[in-house]
Amino acid sequence: MARHKGKGWHGRLLAAGLGVTVLAAATSVWTAQADPAGARKPQARVSAPVVKVAADIAHASDRGARGVNITIDDGPDPVWTPQVLQLLEDNGVKATFCMVGTQAKAYPDLVKKVVAAGHRLCDHTVEHDTTMDTRSEAFQSQQILDAERMITEASGGVRPQYYRAPGGAFTPYSRKLAASRGMRPLGWNVDSKDFELPGADTMVATVKREISNGPTVLFHDAGGDRSQTVAALREVLPWLKEQGYSFGFPVR
Repeated sequence: MARHKGKGWHGRLLAAGLGVTVLAAATSVWTAQADPAGARKPQARVSAPVVKVAADIAHASDRGARGVNITIDDGPDPVWTPQVLQLLEDNGVKATFCMVGTQAKAYPDLVKKVVAAGHRLCDHTVEHDTTMDTRSEAFQSQQILDAERMITEASGGVRPQYYRAPGGAFTPYSRKLAASRGMRPLGWNVDSKDFELPGADTMVATVKREISNGPTVLFHDAGGDRSQTVAALREVLPWLKEQGYSFGFPVR
């Protein structure tokens, strides 16, 4: 997402009861936690090993020179995510969903639907703070690792494969941390600017004009009224196929 909302709209959604804690970067499973009565409750446990990936920001597609990566940010959202999923299915497109931790925690059924449809998950931090590159390493760790946990738990055990900093606010530290957790830092080449609500026709024109810049296209399924995004995708996806592009995922 382009840097345009200060701390980010998701900051207002955080509840005091979340109890978000800083996690160590090397942690690969979550251990038991005592409840107030003293009982031990097992937390989500992921059996698949974490495989470190490259820490540089990915822009390319695994489908090569004529590949396109559709990326969808800030959800899931109960109104717009199902509509986006239906459009992707109708057009035979797989996408990468960059999810905010609080949204994933609130709508786990939607996270599972995204995974079941064959799309990939991306960590977009806990609260979408676009000033991540000015914050302490401890804060960056908390935002990235707690979001990873929330998304993984909501999905039923499927880890995010990418990390996208809100507003592109990457730091060398955050990139290395994400990569150590098997999440490739993910950029974009084409920004539809749908968060500005410029109209579906303008979004479509932007994608058509800028797709030659690179394959990774940025849209949103949350953060406000996304009816224009849905309308733009309805036109853009068939157009890209008509131009000979194929849809893939960002390289890892």
